[in-house]
Amino acid sequence: MDDTTPRERPRRKPLLARVPAGFVQAVLKGHSGLGLAFAAAIYVVCLSGSLLVFYDEFIWWEAAGAPEIRQLSNDAIQVALTGAVERGGAEIGHVYATLPADDNPLLRIYVYAQEQSVWLADEAGRIVGPLETPWSAFLSGLHIFLHLPSTWGGFVVGMTGVALLSSLISGILAHPRIFRDAFHLRLGGSARLQEADLHNRIGVWGLPFHFIVSLSGAFLGLVTIVVGVLGMAMFSGDTGKIYDLFLPPEPADNPAAAPMIDIRPMLESRPSASRLERIELVHPTEQGGAVVLSYRDDRVLAGGAEYGFARNGERYYAKSLPEATTGERIQGSLGPLHFGWFGGPIIKIVYFILGLGMTYLAVGGVNIWLARRRDKGRPAPGWERVWAAVVWSQPVGLGLVAAVALMLPSASSEQMVAIWAGGTVLCLGLCAILSARVLAHAGKLATALLLAGIAVGHSIFRASGSGSVTVWAINAALLAGGLLLLASSRRMRSASDPV
Repeated sequence: MDDTTPRERPRRKPLLARVPAGFVQAVLKGHSGLGLAFAAAIYVVCLSGSLLVFYDEFIWWEAAGAPEIRQLSNDAIQVALTGAVERGGAEIGHVYATLPADDNPLLRIYVYAQEQSVWLADEAGRIVGPLETPWSAFLSGLHIFLHLPSTWGGFVVGMTGVALLSSLISGILAHPRIFRDAFHLRLGGSARLQEADLHNRIGVWGLPFHFIVSLSGAFLGLVTIVVGVLGMAMFSGDTGKIYDLFLPPEPADNPAAAPMIDIRPMLESRPSASRLERIELVHPTEQGGAVVLSYRDDRVLAGGAEYGFARNGERYYAKSLPEATTGERIQGSLGPLHFGWFGGPIIKIVYFILGLGMTYLAVGGVNIWLARRRDKGRPAPGWERVWAAVVWSQPVGLGLVAAVALMLPSASSEQMVAIWAGGTVLCLGLCAILSARVLAHAGKLATALLLAGIAVGHSIFRASGSGSVTVWAINAALLAGGLLLLASSRRMRSASDPV
């Protein structure tokens, strides 16, 4: 080489490629162990969360035919609240009214008295009947609490979010070439390689979404523990003082009977560029009654403003976004960020698709482990059957709950949980006599028939008089999903097909 020829500088390896091999192997084992330990919980939480993105649309779908409200006067709001309170029974504590919005044009009023009731009102404020949405309520309870007691359920879901976040980080560290091979897919060959490529590619493509959703989900699930720790550290265990930092204060207690509180003077002044999202009445028929109005500014992720009024109309609490602390802004952003409740229907559809991708990560991770065992001559047919039953029991169980909810709209929450649990146990029981391939095929076929049946049944018996595009779009999506699964089930003929 001529001395005048510039020497080529040695190429540096990418950062992840410089991680020691021993460390990579250790992290890979941890990634596999963590994924296997929490796979079922991650799967259930991600699947239900993907559907829960459309929570408001599902309520609208269940209440197809209810009055859709595009304009609502202050007088109509007062009439609706008064009517709901009159029907709510004795010892009314709190009343919440959710105002009509683009994704749900219904006026919903939740009354918490000796028994909880929910009412629907029309554009004039007249109560048109109770709101019965057992499917939406079941789906919400499954994702947030797994239908366990709220404290324990929230803890389990929060720990699932922590496990998912840890799996994402360990998955990146355990695969040094994961970014370089981001678009390298080996489809149609070895089942293990195909599953591994799909698992890694979906993990990389949706990484920012996966990180945000798992982090926010972990925080929302563990908020009770976080508040407990802060209460111990800052206020000698008084967690109420932590909540007081974020919530409007309760009015002075005065249980003396009073006429229904009149909120119309309080509604006169509204913040600019904000819409009234929710009204809370505190003890509306007592002298110590109060009103809290919540406004949302759709241009800001962290929310809008809250104002509290005493019965006489005097404002005793105000919190607008410019005055909010960093903690309050983060707290206000968590819900919209986690569920995709911002930016309109396009964002919701994107969240739904990415959420299904996360769901597939949980399924694919276990599939890879099972395929690797089979390739090494150590197949685990028992675990293959169990996993197939776990995977397909959930769409079948959710479909059964939705079908029963449409036929029996007044069904209780306990009945919905019993149907879901019964479907899950039945599928798990079948794995004692059926192979994984047959279980997967039967589960896919049952889900397809349930989706198509729900779409047709709802169209005939619930939506026939509805002009709502959203309601019909949900039925079209359910029918399309059923037909796609039906076509897919006909191709499941190979014993090596993944579940």
